[in-house]
Amino acid sequence: MKAIVLPGPGEPFVMEERPVPVAGPGEAVAKVLACGSGLTIQHTRMGRGQPANYPVVIGHEITAEITEVGEGVRESDLRVGDAATCFFYLDCGNCKWCRSNRPTLCTNMGGHIGRQIDGGYAEYIKMPARNYIRLPEGLDHRRFPAEVAVICDALATPYKVTRKARISPLDTVAVVGAGGGLGVHMVMMAKWARARVIAVDVVDEKLAKCREIGADETVNASDGNMAEALRDLTGGSGVDVVVDYVSSGQTLTDGIKALGNGGRLATLGGGGVAKPFEAVGGNLTTKELEVMGSRYCTRQEVIETLELAARGDVWPLVGETYQFTLEEVERVHNRLEEGLVLGRAALMVSE
Repeated sequence: MKAIVLPGPGEPFVMEERPVPVAGPGEAVAKVLACGSGLTIQHTRMGRGQPANYPVVIGHEITAEITEVGEGVRESDLRVGDAATCFFYLDCGNCKWCRSNRPTLCTNMGGHIGRQIDGGYAEYIKMPARNYIRLPEGLDHRRFPAEVAVICDALATPYKVTRKARISPLDTVAVVGAGGGLGVHMVMMAKWARARVIAVDVVDEKLAKCREIGADETVNASDGNMAEALRDLTGGSGVDVVVDYVSSGQTLTDGIKALGNGGRLATLGGGGVAKPFEAVGGNLTTKELEVMGSRYCTRQEVIETLELAARGDVWPLVGETYQFTLEEVERVHNRLEEGLVLGRAALMVSE
């Protein structure tokens, strides 16, 4: 099989010919049809955030079809021929956080697909069987392999935020970095929750797309006056929720300033690099503000997001697709680094 391998952080990709992997006990092998290309794996490509086991095949947002299951995998869980996607985290399933359905906090985390074990930039992928999630019958994965691939992260992560930040129909929600791969889907999810949505970005083209997919208002924050603009759009009262996919010191500070009474700020951007920000203690207390971190989601939240897409409630925005060649892979990752991708991009691996 062909695999696109990342030898080390920031290095050029290499195309390798490898044997098709063989499923061991508790594992399964699948043919990859498409794999999403987003900022999470671009950070891995550049060596930002959590370290990877280089050389590595990156990528975890997949549309795939099971070709082999290993010993001990129950047919009720996974069968040859199943269409499936990926759960990104290699959680243990047994610690108190996993038992509490908070796998992103797993005490014995084994890492991530596409970082610690090879991921979806290859014609076949081998993972623990528990990391595959079957696709619902209502999703036509053959017709829409790129869109179906990115649901497991690009849509499921914002779906978690709608629940964690308790977004409700009477809320005004500001999405910072709204034109990015997660931000644009956060706009979709907040609209699905029937909130009023203000999209915040620094690129007019991306803000226009946010309007197309449902944003009620937009703010171009390139002038550094995001907090003032958000307060103006709410008549001075402030927004109920800020979801920050940029999470720089400035956006976090301004996000807190933009919150009204009882406001909630969720941060889940910044490439995993901590950024100091300012939060005036008096405001936190008198306005009863909440500042929360969030990352990825649970298996059940992936399943529910797939079901929402299958019934037509939401649908991912894949703005660019690329062929399975070194030139195309380098091209999409250069565009990701420059912030030029609108929504999500995807690599078309095989038919």
